[in-house]
Amino acid sequence: MLNHDLLITNATLLANPADCRLQKDAYLAVTDGAIVELGKMADLPVLPGADRIIDAGGNLVMPGLVNCHCHGAMTLFRGLADDLPLMTWLTEHIFPAEARLVDAEMVYWCSKLAAAEMLMGGTTTVADAYFYEDAAAQAFCESGLRAVAAQGIIDFPAPGVPDPSKNITAAADFLSSWQGKSPLLTPALFCHSPYTCGLDTLQRAKELAREAGSLFFIHLAETREETAQLKEQHGCTPVALLHGLGLLDENTVCVHCVWLEEGDIALLRETGAKVATCPESNMKLGSGIAPLAELLDAGIPVGLGTDGCASNNDLDLFQEMGNCARLHKVAAHAPTRLPAATLLGMATEMGARVLGLAGETGRLAVGLRADCIIIDTRQPHLTPFHNPETLVYAGRGSDVATVLIDGRVVMQDRRLLSFNIEETMNEVRRLARRVKAGGVKG
Repeated sequence: MLNHDLLITNATLLANPADCRLQKDAYLAVTDGAIVELGKMADLPVLPGADRIIDAGGNLVMPGLVNCHCHGAMTLFRGLADDLPLMTWLTEHIFPAEARLVDAEMVYWCSKLAAAEMLMGGTTTVADAYFYEDAAAQAFCESGLRAVAAQGIIDFPAPGVPDPSKNITAAADFLSSWQGKSPLLTPALFCHSPYTCGLDTLQRAKELAREAGSLFFIHLAETREETAQLKEQHGCTPVALLHGLGLLDENTVCVHCVWLEEGDIALLRETGAKVATCPESNMKLGSGIAPLAELLDAGIPVGLGTDGCASNNDLDLFQEMGNCARLHKVAAHAPTRLPAATLLGMATEMGARVLGLAGETGRLAVGLRADCIIIDTRQPHLTPFHNPETLVYAGRGSDVATVLIDGRVVMQDRRLLSFNIEETMNEVRRLARRVKAGGVKG
């Protein structure tokens, strides 16, 4: 009889959330961090040996969620500057706060707090983008979270890179130091936007990404003002600008894509570029509504992201799914727009595709890594649990009871096992006192 590292029994499996098919009375077996078996309990007349057995008690077992865009360290700025337009928020509040407060210690502890919030909300993979990303990567590795960590690039003095002429060198150093260092960590690059990075910087950063075989993230067409500014400067839309520079390909992830014009979606489709949408951040900043249905209809992979806590203000992907679905229904006056199954797919399998991780995570299947969550469906707001669509419209991150990443139990019965959450929160509270002491505008 085979002996597994871990066995989940008596589960209701949602192996591929996009198809919303449940398999009741099921089991899932894990060996060396990978899923090696899954099926019906009835096919196990004798329980196979396992070093650890988790009885799901009929609760839902599904793939962990994939957050395709986040600035984890910005947990420190949660609630710092609410109810402001993007450029005011950035230039008068966030950029000044970052210039004074962001260092490696801040990024480490605040990214660790973000990891705790995501893990406790059922997110097992995150695409993070910030400065001092070495510290963020270290925090994610220690937390057990799977991460695509992208070093920030910008054309003015930035935290950790006070000389903008060294921004590409710093990014290259980050890539080389983290490639192959951890099976859970994939290094990448993040050019902040076409309005904060010059054309030469954009091209050099993408060239570096291509040489390293890494993903290239960029904020794109987030606001009406940004789009108008770039059209005035360059005579074309932000998407067309990136296409003309040769930056769009299958390893480019365009974040936001709210203000797309005729022809932009065709360019994204033809080049193989991916999109990450952050509806709650776009709503809170009043940026607009991305044309998600049109992007998906064109066959463009779109993943769901939370953005950072300064513009959201939480990292709960279950809430993000529900708000995204409702937003697009009301905007289109169509209750059938963006059905729940689509959102479940965007937050799992399609999100993994956006991040180049479809061969590792996003579904529960033999051969994939064991990134899965157990949801307590016995909550009053989930009763009765007729179908998986309930998760989109009624689910909460706090419904997640247990989390496995790469076969390792990092949370069980709502208790984090991978690191000390109390220590992390105390350190972030200490750092938050610096925000108040410095008189940063809130």
